[in-house]
Amino acid sequence: MRPMDVAARIPRLRQAFAGAECDALLVTRMVNIRYLTGFTGSAALVLVRPDDVVFVTDGRYRDQSASELAGAGVEARIRVGLTAGAQKESLQEEAAGLGRLGLEAAAVSWAQQRRYDTDWFPDAELVATESLVEELRKVKDAGEVERMAAAATIADEALARVLHRLAAAPTEEEFALELDFEMRRGGATAPSFETIVASGPNGAQPHHRPSNRRIGAGELVVVDFGAIVEGYCSDMTRTFCVGQPASATARRMVDVVAESQRAGVDAVRAGVEGKAVDEACRAIIAEAGWAEAFLHSTGHGVGLEIHEDPRVSSVSTDTLVAGHVVTVEPGVYLPEHGGVRIEDTMVVTDEGCLVFTNAPKELVVV
Repeated sequence: MRPMDVAARIPRLRQAFAGAECDALLVTRMVNIRYLTGFTGSAALVLVRPDDVVFVTDGRYRDQSASELAGAGVEARIRVGLTAGAQKESLQEEAAGLGRLGLEAAAVSWAQQRRYDTDWFPDAELVATESLVEELRKVKDAGEVERMAAAATIADEALARVLHRLAAAPTEEEFALELDFEMRRGGATAPSFETIVASGPNGAQPHHRPSNRRIGAGELVVVDFGAIVEGYCSDMTRTFCVGQPASATARRMVDVVAESQRAGVDAVRAGVEGKAVDEACRAIIAEAGWAEAFLHSTGHGVGLEIHEDPRVSSVSTDTLVAGHVVTVEPGVYLPEHGGVRIEDTMVVTDEGCLVFTNAPKELVVV
């Protein structure tokens, strides 16, 4: 896979400082630290100053941080503090003379803000910033896209290897575990999130957690899952049936959701508002008489996190641009019949989109 241009990200971040009215930014969210530096550990703070970068971590990550930042082409001064107090002293030294220090408002608790203000950086004016790194993360480069496509391929292939097992009446938990194992065996670092397997009436709960309920004949089974490759997630949902559906309504649910999902995917392209994609999906389900049974937004961004910007919903203010990676996942949920959801992950292009998730979307009878 092509390398990611990690080294270019911090210079782009600095371009946002003026608009955020800060001179430097203290990055505390680990996912943002990974994005900016390539560091995959669990503990670090990054001070992005106008002319340099200070990376502070503890002794566990002395060698790992040096290796990973060098591998990503990121130039930073790495300071290792064996205790939280030593790390604080390092940052105090590095922040001396800064007038306005930005904090990631969504990632800093009230207690942390008070400590930073009164104890860590008493001489600086602290500025609450919103989504400076997250805005950069919205648009994926070619290397990021390749990793997400690879994750989707692993998930596709894992599903194909275990799908026949539904006919053996496993429990939801058993099927989820088999799918997770096959994704790991296929090269995934981990599942993107806790795999959802929801059968029969459980399918009417969009985020049902797999249980010890056995999957029965004639039931719809909603399977929502994804894989992680080098930190990047995939996300896919398919709906299956063990034997023929138990009712005509259940079959119609699949047909309507499939039509809705196709309309949503067809609407995705650069320049289209996220809420327009939601409207394309929702109109078809409403026409079928199930507007109130579509219980969630149509989609979301995917990347280093399974849910990130941009949003695809009725209240979205995002406009899609080339390089955004989003899902389209309409659903219908009727407790007496179960649930249906069909979801793809795709990268937005100027002409439309390129879908990563390629498992069959028509009703598969196992």
